[in-house]
Amino acid sequence: MSFEHPNRNNETIRDVELDIMSRPTEHNTTNLDLDRMSLILDIMGNPQESFRVIHVTGTNGKGSTARMAEAICRAYGMRTGLYTSPHLEKVNERIAVDGQSLSDDDFIDVWDQTKDLVALVDAKMEELGKPRMSFFEVLTAMAVWKFADAPVDVAVVEVGMGGRWDATNVLDADAAIIGPIDMDHMQWLGGTVERIAGEKVGIIKPGCTAVIGPQPHEDVVMPIIEQAAQANHATLVRDGYEMEVLERMPAVGGQVATLRTPNGTYEGVPIAKFGEHQAHNALAALAAAETVIPVAGPLDGDVVAEALSQVKVPGRIEQIRNSPTIILDGGHNVNAAEALRGALEENYDFKQLVGVVAMMRDKQVEEYLGVLEPLLSAVVVTENSWRERVMPADELEQVAVEVFGRDRVFKQAELPDAIQEAVNMVDAEDEVGVGYGYGVLICGSFVTAGDARAMLKEHASPVMKQAISIHQPAVEPDDESADSDESDTDDWDMPLDADAA
Repeated sequence: MSFEHPNRNNETIRDVELDIMSRPTEHNTTNLDLDRMSLILDIMGNPQESFRVIHVTGTNGKGSTARMAEAICRAYGMRTGLYTSPHLEKVNERIAVDGQSLSDDDFIDVWDQTKDLVALVDAKMEELGKPRMSFFEVLTAMAVWKFADAPVDVAVVEVGMGGRWDATNVLDADAAIIGPIDMDHMQWLGGTVERIAGEKVGIIKPGCTAVIGPQPHEDVVMPIIEQAAQANHATLVRDGYEMEVLERMPAVGGQVATLRTPNGTYEGVPIAKFGEHQAHNALAALAAAETVIPVAGPLDGDVVAEALSQVKVPGRIEQIRNSPTIILDGGHNVNAAEALRGALEENYDFKQLVGVVAMMRDKQVEEYLGVLEPLLSAVVVTENSWRERVMPADELEQVAVEVFGRDRVFKQAELPDAIQEAVNMVDAEDEVGVGYGYGVLICGSFVTAGDARAMLKEHASPVMKQAISIHQPAVEPDDESADSDESDTDDWDMPLDADAA
């Protein structure tokens, strides 16, 4: 926080979030350029040139991979910046320094320092007849400003959507991570996996190391990636070729894996997340970290193990309560559903699992539900707080009935009621009352996961507390994603960037 002007306008975090998030979204085709971002960085003096960059894209796994890469770099003594999206509860979750989200005061102060520069860009764009800065562009500029001011040694930056025209692509990556590429955001990125891949390879920059995760459509996607790498004289590090998950086994709280990178083999690495996909995310993060950490040869295995064993990813297969088990997952496409199903089948033995599902209307809803159908005893369809994009519960019910059958589908328009109904269902079947083997899965959107997380955390409303009073938290919800005050419990009915759904 600046000493010259510490929150000189006495703004609250809600004031600032309303100001920023009321700006245009990325969901249009009128701002498919980097002009606004390039201009504001020029005005700032190109602060992005003061730190190294790990840039992360892909259809799924970006947030997990970014957090793992940041944790490894930080464990090695580097000062780190982390920029992720969407936020689950509060906007300042998106920007972190040294593993800590910005405090409300810090976030307000960064906005205070940059908003006049944003106004200059807006004015210039108005002269040119072009759109003003979007909320995601503003947040990205704030992150770059904060990282340079800290200053950080390396910034780990998650793409908002796509790659080529994403606001973050004004950064030149030292390591560009491209996770699995699949069908999502087709209305903006294109209707084929080839077109989507063409957008995502835009983050491969001259001379960088391109770290490529496993590709479900390898035959058509890899030639596009290889062509982009060759054109930019980038070094390719591909999962299954130059790097590999040699073995893995489930463990309490996650898994243990042996990872091979171009620099060496790391045996018995504990990864504090469930699912085979998270082992591959850890592998990509490790290979990228090797690129930016100033160490010759392999990294210290104990340091890597310590870093990866501590990484928490809110809203991604996150167990937030037990008795019954309540799991949150923000994934919203078929690939995410497959990863979720695999992780739950591998690590849990549910006698009964009831789903609480709210999804956006522009998603592959039937296909998503179809992947989870064998896993769920019943499903309660509902709505989340993003009323402009959420599929109405009546429509979601019709789709769910086609997938699950009439007898397994229930409807509650309000999310708290839906959670309570699901809990009541599993309680009714739990004769012993200990909750083991009985669970509730809340899923379908990051907005859904964020809404539920806010309700189920210990600062939930008195009404929600009373409703779930017989259930105790399994673990303390990790606060790496939010530094919220006890009194700040409002739901944030604001648009998020494209990957928020």
